[in-house]
Amino acid sequence: MHTETFSYLPPMTEDEIRKQVEYIIEKGYIPGIEYTFELHPKVSYWNFWKLPFFIDRNADKVMEELAACKAKNPNAWIKVTGYDNKKQCQVLSFVVYRPEEAAQPA
Repeated sequence: MHTETFSYLPPMTEDEIRKQVEYIIEKGYIPGIEYTFELHPKVSYWNFWKLPFFIDRNADKVMEELAACKAKNPNAWIKVTGYDNKKQCQVLSFVVYRPEEAAQPA
């Protein structure tokens, strides 16, 4: 299922995910991790994996928490988000892990 711009590309490698997380931090955005078990246009609720990284904006920590979220929720869609504290909204998000049965884009 195509979920956003990056979903039309092959799954990201860990290095590619890290580079995107570093971009979020360099732009001054607050990284966050969210997940859901049901991906459908009528269901747009995603769960937070802990709180966004308001204080500890560190790519290593974000990658560590992404791995923990994936280990705890192997059948979930997991995305990284970037919040702009000046605009008070999410300014970017992209799916980094998909459930095994949805791992290959159609």
